[in-house]
Amino acid sequence: MSIESEIRRLLDLMPASGRMLTKIISKPQQSKVIDAPFSPPWSRSGRPIYINFDLWWRLPKRQRDLLLLRATASLIEIKWFKPNLYQAITVAGLLGLTIQIAQGDISGMMASGGLTVIAVYQIWRSNLSVQRELDTDEKAIKIAFRRGYNTIDASKNLLDGLEASSQLEGRSDLGFTELIRCQHLKKLANISSIDIPDIVRTRE
Repeated sequence: MSIESEIRRLLDLMPASGRMLTKIISKPQQSKVIDAPFSPPWSRSGRPIYINFDLWWRLPKRQRDLLLLRATASLIEIKWFKPNLYQAITVAGLLGLTIQIAQGDISGMMASGGLTVIAVYQIWRSNLSVQRELDTDEKAIKIAFRRGYNTIDASKNLLDGLEASSQLEGRSDLGFTELIRCQHLKKLANISSIDIPDIVRTRE
């Protein structure tokens, strides 16, 4: 199978929102099997999913499917503009900054700009929390269910894909968040009865 035909197959696998928001790009020089970097809201080129196809082909198809759906879910779940306190503060800060610039008020510009930066940082941090990582795995599994996978099989394939990717990338150990994800996926796949405690879920 060529890279182009695999990309077409993966696009068909995605939900419609994934096809609209994301873009699959071959990146043979990267060390990761698949990478879906955090995208800022001002990005105009879509939300890229980079794949090293030399490594990608070494994974079974079902693992590839779940890794792709997980990367897609990660990008479509980024919430820059979901209404909450920090989004409101960001809008207020930007509005205040615009007014202060128009009035030439330096101290006002600094205050409004600082408020905006703090609010944007809080939004960014919330998108990188452990709970969000676990939620994203579950979202990918739900999408896979609509593509014909059962929940246990999808969880197992995502778990195996995560562990196999680490080996292909030459990493001897998984990171903290990856270990937490693996344990949660084992619970979803009925491999383990132990789930993640709430104190760990809320870690950022």
